[in-house]
Amino acid sequence: MDKPVIVTVDDDPGVSRAVARDLRRRYGQEYRIVRAETAHDGIEAVKEMRLRGDEVAAILADYRMPQMNGVQFLEAAMDMYPYARRVLLTAYADTDAAIQAINVVDLDHYLLKPWDPPDEKFYPVIDGQLDAWMRTDRTARPELRVVGDRWSARSYQVRDFLARNHVPYQWMLAEDPEGAQLVKAAGEGCHLPLVVTEDGTTLESPDHATLATAVGLSTTPATDFYDLIVVGGGPAGLGAAVYGASEGLKTVLVEAHASGGQAGQSSRIENYLGFPDGVSGQQLADRARRQALKFGAELLSARKVTHLEPRGQARVIGFKDGGEIAAHAVILATGVTYRRLEAPGLDEFVGRGVFYGAALTEAPACKDNEVYIVGAANSAGQAAVYLAGFASKVHLLVRSDGLEKSMSHYLIEQIHALGNIEVHLLTEVVAGAGDSHLERITLSTKGEERTVDAQYLFVFIGAEPYTSWLGETIERDAKGFVLTGPDLVQGGRRPRNWTLRREPYYLETNVPGVMAAGDVRAESIKRVASAVGEGAMAVALVHRYLEKQ
Repeated sequence: MDKPVIVTVDDDPGVSRAVARDLRRRYGQEYRIVRAETAHDGIEAVKEMRLRGDEVAAILADYRMPQMNGVQFLEAAMDMYPYARRVLLTAYADTDAAIQAINVVDLDHYLLKPWDPPDEKFYPVIDGQLDAWMRTDRTARPELRVVGDRWSARSYQVRDFLARNHVPYQWMLAEDPEGAQLVKAAGEGCHLPLVVTEDGTTLESPDHATLATAVGLSTTPATDFYDLIVVGGGPAGLGAAVYGASEGLKTVLVEAHASGGQAGQSSRIENYLGFPDGVSGQQLADRARRQALKFGAELLSARKVTHLEPRGQARVIGFKDGGEIAAHAVILATGVTYRRLEAPGLDEFVGRGVFYGAALTEAPACKDNEVYIVGAANSAGQAAVYLAGFASKVHLLVRSDGLEKSMSHYLIEQIHALGNIEVHLLTEVVAGAGDSHLERITLSTKGEERTVDAQYLFVFIGAEPYTSWLGETIERDAKGFVLTGPDLVQGGRRPRNWTLRREPYYLETNVPGVMAAGDVRAESIKRVASAVGEGAMAVALVHRYLEKQ
């Protein structure tokens, strides 16, 4: 670990050098000594150290400095390092000012100049201050810090991106003392959310690509040609990446947001084979991601694919931010997104009280609040059970007359067993309202409307496939789901150059060498296990396709 820092600031060059010299003689082995000859340089140095995450043990400042006096300097530094011990260097004539500073900036000590001999007048004071600093309870900080506003959609997006990509971070509000310190250190006009990396780099309201690069996620392909490109990092895509790489195919997986897809947002999956105690979607996705990397698959994060084009024997995909890569075969595993709730006033609060998906990063903020969940399938049930551990009450809003048709039995039992979950049948959200964030929603039950206070609304309704980027290249049904194998044949659209004579390629699209797996495929079973299985099966069909080339 880097040494803690002792900062000394004095505008008299001779005194400044003398202070630094004496400090190095006694403390240079255990502490790094940083000196500045102007208050401005001292503040800039402290800002840099704060952004880097350095620990400052003590700050020694001269009282009489032209830009700002020592008391003002220590007050400014205290905003960034509240635990640092503060020592004022002063002449005898300024003793009264030093005494007053004890109350103004919680001064820890003042030293009269000169302090010869230092063994008697200097080191005992500094020893005591450093000992006190060492005994102070200072909470360790994660490597990455995020500062933002509670009801900022962009702040939520940054936190959600980091959480779903398994990047540890510390979240703090801009108005909290520590958050305010970081904002102040970043400078005036700072645009939130502010992300501060381990090395002190500051990112103001970064997009996902910039954030991914800053935290060490891979965003640039290692080459321009692969055996297999997997588009989408949900269960189907991760399954395809694991099996493709493990079977020797040069495989790259491209994900626009975070590995895991919708399943990655599930708080707990209890019916997945091999996990009798259940597993969170994030844990399952992280294990699959690490497994794919172990076999040599390449994973690209925060890269959005915008088109797919056959070029001879190659299958080429292009990125939104420019560039393209090609492969012998492609597996489409882009999954689905939750359908937007069509109720007036809700769209403007997405990320500010209205959340599509589990939004696990918001769960702690729901403590002692009432939350509302829209949906009747397993994802809604899992979210209700999970949020019940934080919220004072969870309202599950169900449009139909029951849960049995769409939710697993084990989840229904759990919901009924929890006293703070109330199920509202035949109920819909018809409007939302608020100022800077969601504050109220209007519910309709059997035609009767009522308005309730609500700051948190989680929506799990329907599913829309992310396939519009495919254009006319890939055949899809009326809802946008990719048609494959028998569905193509039954629809009278048997593709030319059909690749298998005796039986259809059940997962192959109308373009030979392009497969579809998981939720994005028409008529697929919307389950994590079946998605993983289709990912593995698609790789087997890729092998058969390649053998015929």
